[in-house]
Amino acid sequence: MNTLTIAWKSIRQRRLASLLTALSVALGVTLMISVLVINGVIDRMFNQTASGYDLIVGPKGSALQLVLNTVFRVGAPIENLPYRYYTELKKDPRVEEAIPFAIGDVTQTGGFPIVGTIPRYFALEYVPGRHFRINADGKFLPGTWDSVIGSAVAKQNNWKMGDEFSLIHGSAESGHVHDEKFKIVGILAPTGTPNDRTVFVNLRGFYQVSGHEKPLEEAIRREAAFFGETVDEEKLKTLAKENAAHDHHDHAGHDHAGHDHDVPDAQKEVTAILVQMKGDRLRGFTTIKFQSELKEGNQAQAVNPIQQISWLMTNIVGNIRTMLIVLTSLIIIVSGVSIFVSIYNSMSDRKREIAIMRALGAGRTTVFAIILSESVLLCLGGGILGIILGHGLVFIAAPIIEARSGLLINPFAFSSVELILLPVLVVLASLVGFIPAMTAYRTDVASTLSD
Repeated sequence: MNTLTIAWKSIRQRRLASLLTALSVALGVTLMISVLVINGVIDRMFNQTASGYDLIVGPKGSALQLVLNTVFRVGAPIENLPYRYYTELKKDPRVEEAIPFAIGDVTQTGGFPIVGTIPRYFALEYVPGRHFRINADGKFLPGTWDSVIGSAVAKQNNWKMGDEFSLIHGSAESGHVHDEKFKIVGILAPTGTPNDRTVFVNLRGFYQVSGHEKPLEEAIRREAAFFGETVDEEKLKTLAKENAAHDHHDHAGHDHAGHDHDVPDAQKEVTAILVQMKGDRLRGFTTIKFQSELKEGNQAQAVNPIQQISWLMTNIVGNIRTMLIVLTSLIIIVSGVSIFVSIYNSMSDRKREIAIMRALGAGRTTVFAIILSESVLLCLGGGILGIILGHGLVFIAAPIIEARSGLLINPFAFSSVELILLPVLVVLASLVGFIPAMTAYRTDVASTLSD
């Protein structure tokens, strides 16, 4: 009978104590596995989603807020940029792609964020190497009043092709409901990004929604101030008279069919512009130079989304992750201490057993190895059970997280830290089992048997 067999039989003799001790290790490992796997998925999602574009151009203000609002549709926009700024930006010879975003409304049902954009957005990769896919009969915003919805929106609102919906300016609870309706012409396949919980509408239709255009005089003055130009008052009066005949607000309440009309560019605004720069070898240098030029001016800012997300993950999410890992590590250490207490307390009851083993020919080293093996078996057993429970917990939580946040979590995801977890448990078991093993090693055979 070898050492491990004897150790296993000893553990079975103390079933309840051994089970509770191994379970305490398993719970600590379960928490650590869950934290590592879910954190890894979130980290990849944030960084991949933010890496589809070189820069995000938006109004001056918080760079992180600009990224969170534009890419992840979290929080309110900083401000808006004149539409003319977008038209001039996309003509820059260094710019490969410039995709405008108009954000600020939500759906009346579900409160999902609305993004006004152009069909070209769906022709580009949403993360490197991945393109948008749409249902078989779907289309990417060909008409003014067309919309494309994310998979999570379709599932939660039970929307299908041909359904119509209204926009709300502000919050879903207390905002103003617009009369115009958009028609669903496409449903995106799941992407595992915030696009799944987003409703995209044609930018032309977004501008034609009542209240989305600024009053002409105010818009012209704001545009002139933005570009540092002087307003021609006479021309402004003439334009005001020409546009007075068509007051957009007069059309509120009637069907939008046949109501398509041009909105002057001066009255249009964009919340942000997604930018891809030209070139391959000098792309990084061009991007940095472009950022610096905007930083020196007072019109807008160009933000590298990856840098902002890296800062967020390192300084905020990273600190929370570290705290959780430290807490779960302490739980495992406490579990190790419970193994020590369990084995050490059993030594007084096992002195006669150990003395008999010694009398039958077992050496001190053999007895030492048996006690140490018990500690290792308890730790490894708890660790393996914890890994299974941890992935099982992620498997159960994955659909719940997806339903609540739209985040796709692979239930079979694996963290590289798991590779060192079991070796660490073996080291921990060796440390906590050393003193009880030494106690067994020093057992005096003669005095124990005589007692």
